[in-house]
Amino acid sequence: LEDVLNICEHEQPYGVVVSFGGQTPLKIAKALEENGVRILGTSPEGIDLAEDRERFGSLLRRLKIPHPMYGTAYSVNNAVLVAEQIGYPVLVRPSYVLGGRAMEICYTNDAVREYMKKAVDVSPEHPVLIDRFLEDAFEFDVDAVCDGKDVLIGGVMEHIEEAGIHSGDSSCVIPPYMISEKNLEEIKGHTVKLAKALKVIGLLNVQYAMKDGTVYVLEVNPRASRTVPFVSKAIGLALAKIAAKVMVGRTLEDLGVKDFDFRKVKHISVKEAVFPFSKFPSVPVFLGPEMRSTGEVMGMSSTFGGAIAKAQMGAGNTLPVEGRVFISVNQSDKNDIT
Repeated sequence: LEDVLNICEHEQPYGVVVSFGGQTPLKIAKALEENGVRILGTSPEGIDLAEDRERFGSLLRRLKIPHPMYGTAYSVNNAVLVAEQIGYPVLVRPSYVLGGRAMEICYTNDAVREYMKKAVDVSPEHPVLIDRFLEDAFEFDVDAVCDGKDVLIGGVMEHIEEAGIHSGDSSCVIPPYMISEKNLEEIKGHTVKLAKALKVIGLLNVQYAMKDGTVYVLEVNPRASRTVPFVSKAIGLALAKIAAKVMVGRTLEDLGVKDFDFRKVKHISVKEAVFPFSKFPSVPVFLGPEMRSTGEVMGMSSTFGGAIAKAQMGAGNTLPVEGRVFISVNQSDKNDIT
């Protein structure tokens, strides 16, 4: 905070943009405003509404948008009690975590206790967040731009990996390929409602999960996400440039993108993660809620198969043309494939 304030004192900028630097700038936005710095884009109040668990939960209930049950724990015993009330499995993580660090999916009370003892230093100042984990759900990401009145949905990305894999590690595809028109419209509608309720000016990322035909909001980030470059390339619109213009007063209408529909894009785009396993053989290869990838590539084609093949080649993976396939299935999943 002090470094940014020193720069502002020296440069005397018109304003500061906090939505292009990940989570850290969002955390100091309110303090910057309190020190007289103009925040361009979404206000610190809107940012806090999205970041504060209880306030955001109240907003979702008011908007009647489904979300997984959640709770906050301040001790080991409290964590077990919260997990039992929510129902297993649960996703346990420290508050204000980025990149999925120290996250874990727990299926029993003993697993929660073990996690609390080894992974986190829980206290009233550093609570642990516990969410109902939606097993066998499909996950979706949305990147959008809002000017305070209208919302441009850049794209709805469907994760190819199962729910529980960190979004930075999961491959994803635009347009989504396993979703009904009804659920797609729900995702678009929820995104518009959230953008307007949070009074977003600029970029917005929303993460969804779909299970048994119901769309749930997992989290909302009023900032640029790691998927913005991928979406921009996939749809042919520079979302970051559009958002920057919106932050200084332009509207989506006068920029000519108010009525853009990502579904009219003719090609299919696939994002694939790049992993360091060949360079670091001791790194575990199993994916989960903690991010392990170190980069990403994309493939584009008129077909889904062609796009994913190009993405695999771009990631340095050799595509076999013959041989056998080895499939390993978790014990708990075996009943689903017989």
